[in-house]
Amino acid sequence: MQVSVETTSPIERILTISVPAARIEEKVSSEVAKTAKTIRIDGFRKGKVPVSVVKKRYGQGIRMEAIEQIMRDAYMEALQKESIQPAGMPSIEPKNVTEGADLEFVAKVEVYPEITLADASAINVNRVSSEVTDADVDTMLETLRKQNADWSAVEREAADGDQVTIDFVGYLGDEAFDGGAAQGHKLVLGSKTMIPGFEDGILGAKTGEERTISVTFPEDYQAENLKGKEATFKITVSEVAEQIIPELNDAFVEKFGLEESTVDALRAEVRKNMERELNQAVKAKLKNSLFDGLLSINGDVQVPSAMVDQEVDALRKQAAQQFGGQGFDASQLPAELFQEEASKRAKLGLLIAEVIKQHELKVEDDRVRAFLEDMAQAYQEPQQVIDYYLKNKEQLSQVQSAVLEEQVVDKLLETAQITDVTLGYEDAIKPEAQIEKEGEEA
Repeated sequence: MQVSVETTSPIERILTISVPAARIEEKVSSEVAKTAKTIRIDGFRKGKVPVSVVKKRYGQGIRMEAIEQIMRDAYMEALQKESIQPAGMPSIEPKNVTEGADLEFVAKVEVYPEITLADASAINVNRVSSEVTDADVDTMLETLRKQNADWSAVEREAADGDQVTIDFVGYLGDEAFDGGAAQGHKLVLGSKTMIPGFEDGILGAKTGEERTISVTFPEDYQAENLKGKEATFKITVSEVAEQIIPELNDAFVEKFGLEESTVDALRAEVRKNMERELNQAVKAKLKNSLFDGLLSINGDVQVPSAMVDQEVDALRKQAAQQFGGQGFDASQLPAELFQEEASKRAKLGLLIAEVIKQHELKVEDDRVRAFLEDMAQAYQEPQQVIDYYLKNKEQLSQVQSAVLEEQVVDKLLETAQITDVTLGYEDAIKPEAQIEKEGEEA
């Protein structure tokens, strides 16, 4: 077998492969003989069909199948011979399949790029430090009380914070539009779950009152036919209810199933959960900042399209789970929606792999154990969670990958430029995207 390799780009190779005719004929003869032993043809007993008959009737089909198999095998042999690591499936094109002649075909394949990492000292990141204060715990307990509040009907005008039960129908001009109607809809005024102006139009209404309000759909509204349109809603209020917030006492604590149903026990549990959430958020901020910096200083890395396609598929599945559930066909979502994020993730994967390779990082078993123990604290039976991961190879592999990423973070921190920043709990746990959005709106 002869192989020649052409480098057409840093991530593409074209292999021209030639296979001796004798190998083709040997394979075809072997397959014809096998077929003769199993095929049924009228006038012959099974296993007694002459090879000549099989070759005459089925030879062409057998030959093409044999050639396809030989091309696959020869391609794999060529990769090994030329020490080529493919990043995806090849595009194979036959050039000469003439009977009696050497088989010649061309395989075009993407490969992983050779990466020379930029100096990590060019990365600049903020390292956040924060703590959970007594006031933060008080705020969280207040949130828990509101989440467990009851609603009691009142005979007064609806005010901010009240829950109203409404029937409504939306109109564009004189025509009701699809998706613009509901019955028995419960809405907390001030929650901003409806389009701007809708909730304001119900303030001051009483049970049994009917109102007609005009609102304008935002320009970025998800329904194309409603963007920027002025609409009229006819609303009937069937109930106004005020929130009854439970007292913070031992009876309230019993709802949470703690071993000790006291306010002090709940406060301690809440603080522990908040500290765990804070620790995870701070670590995530630092990791994301470092990885963004790693991407920024290594801007010229070419990424194989096969890797991007894999990331697109993964993002599609995430979107399907988030918005559509099991019945949602993720493949119907346009790839363009995920292309930018998929490219970023694929490139980051290559860079992280190169950091691991360059510094010869290996997964540290003690860190895997510590990672599992920390994660398991969020469950009622931590040891069962730990045992589950240790016994499940696929799940354990995901944990090991996460730990290896932590080790990459530690390695980058050794040379990156770090600025220490102190934030309050609420700001420290906010995702960067939310902080940026709030900054734009301010």
